[in-house]
Amino acid sequence: MVSSKIPTSKKNAFLTILGIAEELQAIDLAVPMTNLVCPEKLIDLVSKNMRLGNNDYSPAEGVEQLREEIINLVNKQNNSSFSPETDITITAGPAQGMTTAISTFVKDGDEVIIFEPIQESYAPFIELNGGRPIFVNLKMPDFRIDWEEVKKLVTSKTKMIIINNPQNPIGRIFSEEDSDQLKRMTNGTKIVILSNEVFDNLVFDNMKFHSLASLPDLAAKSLIVSSFGPVFNITGWGIGYIFGPEKLMSEFRKIQQFQGFSVNTPAQFALAEFLQEEPDFKAICETYHKKRDLFISCLKGSNFELVPTRSTFYQMLDYSKISDESDVVFAVRLVREFGVATVPFSAFQHEKTKNQLIRICFAKPDEVLEEAAKKLKSVPINIKR
Repeated sequence: MVSSKIPTSKKNAFLTILGIAEELQAIDLAVPMTNLVCPEKLIDLVSKNMRLGNNDYSPAEGVEQLREEIINLVNKQNNSSFSPETDITITAGPAQGMTTAISTFVKDGDEVIIFEPIQESYAPFIELNGGRPIFVNLKMPDFRIDWEEVKKLVTSKTKMIIINNPQNPIGRIFSEEDSDQLKRMTNGTKIVILSNEVFDNLVFDNMKFHSLASLPDLAAKSLIVSSFGPVFNITGWGIGYIFGPEKLMSEFRKIQQFQGFSVNTPAQFALAEFLQEEPDFKAICETYHKKRDLFISCLKGSNFELVPTRSTFYQMLDYSKISDESDVVFAVRLVREFGVATVPFSAFQHEKTKNQLIRICFAKPDEVLEEAAKKLKSVPINIKR
């Protein structure tokens, strides 16, 4: 039998749950689809640019106007001085930016430190490029980073450290101490930091988010990936961006010209024009904040415990008082018997753990959240032991 180049590839837990959910027409809180409407103006701008003829290939680095608007926003938010000419590239979504960055710098024998829970695409792509993922599990109950453990894992083979800030799926935000530790640990090394900051505009409870772009010592060795997908409800457009110092970006672009080549041209022009009007990111954040609080309120009195989330549009639920089943078995039971599709926590880890957690996406219409919470509140203790 011919096997793929990714030795640790495993069956996607999402597909198992979603297949059952579709069959039973269950409420889908699993897939990170917002089911919310993107701004009408943005739709009109895409249509306008198609009619204007902006339908050809875009430059490999992205449409100039969009790069300028994004960098203006980045520099304003972070008191930085990145250049739209040399320090940013538009990508076909954040995942493509992440995987191309890995391809750019990771070679045979290199080690890459990644923090779990994490998106499942990172480790396979490290392996695909001949590298070795080095996993660091965040410490429960508050998903703390044990930096002493991380330091012991750094070797002469460490080529890259990947962080996700705010972290999907747990909504954890890097503290100042985390940033200081990362700076100290990488000081004097050639380690590249790859930071996924897609949820940078969705931060709740008056928490402060600090991009690596705002910290000069870290910005100098980092590539930062983000997207307007979550805030404008356009995750299906396949547009993201990556920025960082020219010395790193020039290397990234060497690979991007072949892996990405060209990104959705009319949508780039539309986003550039839309950003000129300075969208109200604070109001958008408040919309998601209210949805999180609505779901929490509706679930009050249930047998689930909620793991605090300070960002993203995800909420973790602890079901340890309900059942001692594995998270996959429990998630399957939820969708079959209670009609709600969720994601087992193990989908974000490379090895089985005893954590009894599931993830829901609360970027849904209010009536969907209310109905799903009602069904989840009906889940009794000891449904299976």
